[in-house]
Amino acid sequence: MKRILIVGSGDVAQRALPWLTRRFRVLALVRSAEGGAVLRAAGAIPLLADLDDARSLKRLAGIADGVLHFAPPPPAGDGDPRMKRLLAALEARRSLPQGVVYISTTGVYGDCGGAWVDETRPCRAQTARARRRIDAERQLRAFGRRRQVRVAILRAPGIYAADRLPLERLRRGDPVLAADEDVHTNHIHAEDLARLACLALFRAPAGRVYNASDDSDLKMGDYFDAVADAFGLARPPRLGRAQIGERLSPLTLSFMSESRRLDNRRLKRELRLPLRYPTIAAGLAAARGAAPAGV
Repeated sequence: MKRILIVGSGDVAQRALPWLTRRFRVLALVRSAEGGAVLRAAGAIPLLADLDDARSLKRLAGIADGVLHFAPPPPAGDGDPRMKRLLAALEARRSLPQGVVYISTTGVYGDCGGAWVDETRPCRAQTARARRRIDAERQLRAFGRRRQVRVAILRAPGIYAADRLPLERLRRGDPVLAADEDVHTNHIHAEDLARLACLALFRAPAGRVYNASDDSDLKMGDYFDAVADAFGLARPPRLGRAQIGERLSPLTLSFMSESRRLDNRRLKRELRLPLRYPTIAAGLAAARGAAPAGV
């Protein structure tokens, strides 16, 4: 591969750029000139286009050997028309990418009652947000089969990093569930997810799905306690499910309604990438070391 197209140039994509730009010509979609300046400084070539505007995507036909797709579906509906427009643009010429990697979500599994979950578990999404991801996955896998393009899907859980921690929630004193009602949660460091996406483009077999999770086995309240302890903040109050609904947004509550533990053995076996942050403890230690004095 010589040219890589990045779709969705947010935090994880920008963490992938140093590795990519040393090896490939990197093209990255942006919706504004301001975003383009950031990408250009990082060594990428910005392309002004919008996944909500099919006409702006015409320039994507035949320009890339590989695609890293980090962009989310739209915020409403049960499907992902953005994926449909992107795939139509990629198919507009005979020259197709050799591979596509898509960052999805482990929310596609729905609530699993705290059970261990591998990639063979059927998708039973319980939120519209996750159903949109299922639709995007199905469209992309059908595209891969139809056009003989190697597709890989990384299902990511909660993405964190030094600058992606729930410190403000802790400072506000937002509650978490009582221990006897708490849910199992899963995480991946943003740096590790970026590296996994890059390697999946080359090492993943066609049509493969991966749980892109670290090795931690934590409940949600324990995660918030660990962050609080690492940064010298008060641990969050614990409330029962009946009381907590009065204090938190519906979106936050939705994450407290699903419990699962992710099996990441396929990821380790096939992508062969030792995680820099294999546990939350390792990630928080690095984040604490990077924090400004007084934080």
